[in-house]
Amino acid sequence: MGVISIEKVDHLYWLGRYTERVYTTLRIFFHIYDRLIEQPEGLYAEYCERLNIPDIYSSNRQFVQSYLFGEDNPDSVLSNMKRAYDNAVVLRDELSTTVLSYVQLALDTFESCRKTTAPLLELQQVLDDLLAFWGSADDYVEDEDCRNIMKCGKYVERLDLCIRMDYHAKYLEREYRKLCNRIGRTNLNYREENLKRLEDILIHESDPVKYRQEALCCLGGLFQ
Repeated sequence: MGVISIEKVDHLYWLGRYTERVYTTLRIFFHIYDRLIEQPEGLYAEYCERLNIPDIYSSNRQFVQSYLFGEDNPDSVLSNMKRAYDNAVVLRDELSTTVLSYVQLALDTFESCRKTTAPLLELQQVLDDLLAFWGSADDYVEDEDCRNIMKCGKYVERLDLCIRMDYHAKYLEREYRKLCNRIGRTNLNYREENLKRLEDILIHESDPVKYRQEALCCLGGLFQ
């Protein structure tokens, strides 16, 4: 395909981030859903704090509905799914119709889930659609640079969320190495000092949780 425009690079990167944001936050949400329904009010407050999103919710049930499906909530999972789709549409020529169709399927499934009071089973299909999106991207996105830029966004987002949720150090190290592998296959400009400090925190520090905020800052400024 030749040189990729800065605008297309941006769309590829954020397509990777938004699809991963939806995928990982849904997986996390599945683990806390029963607690939100059954346990005392306000359980969502810590979750909001971890993800650095405003706590605008009035009850556990209202959090479930608004956080998952709120169209007027910029932090809702549905809003992030729509952002993924908006980036994908612009990249139709780079992605192919087949790859784009899985993002469309995920969005359509997500919107249909709003009508049910027990959405988890239907939302599992969203996860399956997003897995199919990444599998088809490996097959149908011809340009390797496009695939690698998308996966840079994917692993930045996954690391960000997993650092916030205090995932095990071995898991963080594995995802860090995936990110490094993808960065090494692109011509993206990045801050080497940020990547090196991130390595120090995630791999060499005995207590990475202590440096959580610094790790997030390194990650957030990696490509700025």
